[in-house]
Order: sequence, then C-alpha cells, then structure tokens
Amino acid sequence: MNKYLNPYTDFGFKKLFGEEANKDLLIDFLNQLLPEQHQIAELNFKNTEQLPDIPLERKAIFDISCISTTGQHFIVEMQKAKLQFFKDRSVFYVTFPIRDQAKKGDWLFKLDPVYFVAILDFVYDETKEMAKFRRDVALRDEEGQLFFDKLHFKFLQMPLFNKQADELETHFDKWIYFLKNLETFEHIPAILNEPIFQKAFKTAELANLSQEQYSAYEKNLLDYLGVRAAMVTAKEEGRAEGIEVGKTVGALNIAKNMKTAGMETQIIAQMTGLSSAQIDEL
Repeated sequence: MNKYLNPYTDFGFKKLFGEEANKDLLIDFLNQLLPEQHQIAELNFKNTEQLPDIPLERKAIFDISCISTTGQHFIVEMQKAKLQFFKDRSVFYVTFPIRDQAKKGDWLFKLDPVYFVAILDFVYDETKEMAKFRRDVALRDEEGQLFFDKLHFKFLQMPLFNKQADELETHFDKWIYFLKNLETFEHIPAILNEPIFQKAFKTAELANLSQEQYSAYEKNLLDYLGVRAAMVTAKEEGRAEGIEVGKTVGALNIAKNMKTAGMETQIIAQMTGLSSAQIDEL
C-alpha cells in the first residue's frame, strides 16, 4: 500500500493546494512560476464553479480559482487526460476572471493580471521537435515583443520532466519532482527535507485522512486509473488501425473503455468531446 496520495487525482490535488490550511503550499508553488513583479504574499480562494449567461452544459468548473491580495487572478488546473480542444478550453477559462473584473459605473477597463496554470499528465505538443516540459505563453506581436503583460498561460507537461534527485537545480525543480513522484515515495527524500515540503508530505500522507476522505480518494484514484488505461488502450488501437486518437474513432475507443470502467457519462463527454447521445449508444 502506498504511503502518500496521488496528486493527479482531483482529491489529491485539492488536498494539497485547494484547502485554506494549505494556502502556503499553493503560494510557494505559484511563486516559482511567476515573474518578480507578480509574486504572491497572500491569496484568497474563489468559487471554482462558474455559471455564465450561457447554457448550463457549458459551465466551467476549475480545480482551483484564487486571487492574490494585490489583484492577480489564478486558475490552476490538474489535467489527467488529453482533452479535445484543450487550448480552446484554456482560453475560454480565462474569460471568467477577466469578466469578473468589470465594474459598474465609470470604469476605464483597467485589468489585473490573469494567470492560467495547467499541470498536464500528458503531452499536448503535436510534434516531438516542439515538445518541451514548460511552455510560457503571453500575447506578443509579430516581432516577438510582449504586447500585453496581464494575460499568461503556464503549461507544464509532466511526462517530459525527467530529472532525478541529484539533478534538481531550483526550488521549482523540487516542486515538480515532488508532484511527479509523490505517490511512489516511502519517506521524504533528503533533497526535499525542508519545511515547505515536510508540510506537503504530511498533508499527502494517507494515514492522516479520515475514513470518509479516504473513500473519496479511492474513488478518485479508480477514476484516474480508468482514464489512464482507457487512453493507453485507445492509443494502441488507434496506432494499429492507422488513425489518430484525436479523431472520432479514437474518441469512441476511449469513451468505450471509460464506460466499461464505470465512469459517468458527463466525465466521459468532457474527456472525449463526444455528445451524451454518442456515449449512450456505445
């Protein structure tokens, strides 16, 4: 039995970074990604479910949504499976903290910075030549000059991070090493034996969960393993048939495996881009 939880599960990720008692963990992690002028001293969590004036099925539910006391807005997502139109979804998500800043009466449209941080348990880059672990995206002009300094995307493709303990150079490296390997640790590695990580390990220890929390975690873990198995199977079938997983046939293969694993139709639809009707027909 593992000693620590899997941070790629919804429960595990929110246990580490989404609880009031662990805000210092989230602040420390985010500050490794932020420029000096946007460092966070304190932040407040926001409602993670956004229901704009559009049909209910288009609602956005974020893993973590928060705002710093100096005005920066953050959406932090842990994505365990490759989604159709992932980049489109990322852009759609940042429209919510942008719209939230609109003020009644006289307002000159001055905006506070918005950051979308995505920790990905998959590689979204289409070509190996372009693939890299960390991708920082901002609005730039045709000459590569920064056009707007208040909208940022940070994508971390976890499978592409391969550093071992003796290769860690920065505090950021340590965080990524911690997240990628947490579930496999049996004790705190010497390289991570410092206060912020000691707290993170204590938070992630399964023995500290209540029975109710452990049951919720187990369900999340089964969902995560089901998604991983479905993705691997569909990818192999797609390769054998000479088709890409992202196409409809590949999506149907993924959905079929997810449905066999007992996953809910809504979750399958989000992961594959298929409609509920298509999934029900499988």
